[in-house]
Amino acid sequence: MKRLILVMLAGLCAATTFAKPNVLLICVDDLRPELNSFGADYIHSPNMDRLAAEGRAFHRHYVNAPSCGPSRFTLLTGRYGDAGNPALFNRAKLLKEKPNSVPPSMPEWFRHNGYTTVSVGKVSHHPGGRGGKNWDDSSVIEIPGGWDRHLMPCGEWQHPRGAMHGLAHGEVRVKAGDMDVFQSSEGDDSIYPDGLIVEEGLNQMEMLAQAEQPFFLAVGIIRPHLPFGAPAKYMKHYEGVELPPIPHQRKPKGTTTWHKSGEFMKYNRWGKDPNKDAAFADEVRRHYAACVSYADAQVGKLLEKLKALELENDTVIVLWGDHGWHLGEHAIWGKHALFEESLRSPLIIKTPSMEKSGEKTDAVIASVDIFPTLCELTSLPAPDFAQGRSLAPMLNDPASKGCGAYGYNSARKTFRNDRWRLIQHKNGHVELYDHASVEKETRNVADQHPEVVTELKKLLESYITNGRGTSDLQ
Repeated sequence: MKRLILVMLAGLCAATTFAKPNVLLICVDDLRPELNSFGADYIHSPNMDRLAAEGRAFHRHYVNAPSCGPSRFTLLTGRYGDAGNPALFNRAKLLKEKPNSVPPSMPEWFRHNGYTTVSVGKVSHHPGGRGGKNWDDSSVIEIPGGWDRHLMPCGEWQHPRGAMHGLAHGEVRVKAGDMDVFQSSEGDDSIYPDGLIVEEGLNQMEMLAQAEQPFFLAVGIIRPHLPFGAPAKYMKHYEGVELPPIPHQRKPKGTTTWHKSGEFMKYNRWGKDPNKDAAFADEVRRHYAACVSYADAQVGKLLEKLKALELENDTVIVLWGDHGWHLGEHAIWGKHALFEESLRSPLIIKTPSMEKSGEKTDAVIASVDIFPTLCELTSLPAPDFAQGRSLAPMLNDPASKGCGAYGYNSARKTFRNDRWRLIQHKNGHVELYDHASVEKETRNVADQHPEVVTELKKLLESYITNGRGTSDLQ
């Protein structure tokens, strides 16, 4: 009953407001904060760069967990949750069993406040947001009540599971060891799944533009997720380009969150190991970069359609990477660690009337802040159950300070502020890294700064207990 009353009140608020801006949310899988506009001048990313030039690029945005499922849980609920990929499915199960104990999701909140909500592609953990063997069982939904339409075009890939790890022309992963870790095939954008996803996103945008209601359209692009497959034309951007050296390539000493890169290593690598073969590491990085450029081209299609429909000045645009990805740093090829490379990802927000557009912000902020931010930008009721803070201060003034970022995986917790990263293990071991030093996250300085460890431990406990921190330690 409590949940029903909450949703009804939200609907009443919607009836008294008019001319709300639309929301276009673009989610990009496994996207490192390496775009041309973020300082990686060798990356060809003109469309995301243009969005950064017209909006606000958050150069120190962090996700709560270095994996698709839990990071998307937090984006779509505004709350911290399980550390595993089934986080949203677990929420859906709890919602069915104890509906009053589960606050509304972000799409549900917008839907019950007068918005038409549409999802295309990988927005929640499973592309299309369904469960079952092939992720196409409509009786098992990741976000019940969230979307008016929840779509996943699969084409030659047959089903969402096939598209998630698909290579060119309908190749579906059966056994990872039989699938190449990277690929570059001749053809247009539709030979890989993202071409179909974005085409459907464009169709939905046209339909939504004709309706009287404001819309919340979320489009999830799969690349640059493994395997690294993109049309050959995107590899051409990296022919003859000298890539910067990989920083801190050695496996870290002592107890850390280092892992063996199992997700990457299980694919066919032709017997090569990028930690031991510099030429192969270079190939991997170029194919990853080609996937970024392929994803960038899909973002460009969405932005151009928005402009062609004359909706650009009536829409809040958010581009969000669901987590980072190591390309050899700390001898890791993948995510899942709690180092900077796993947890930091790009975030760009553009509003119709933004001042100081194009100026980046270095405020340390988190994905949990996006839900309350979008509510403020669209004048929706504030979701007091959300555990983040609105980013409106940084949108108004890029010099505004952030509140830090809390994160976790299954066995450890971390907090990142302007200077420090603390990682606390279940067995009591602590890692402390000083980002004001040259060594950054290659030297554990916990023994040298016990007072910082104590303060950040208190802050971690506050997040674990209350969902928010209580310290201003910088």
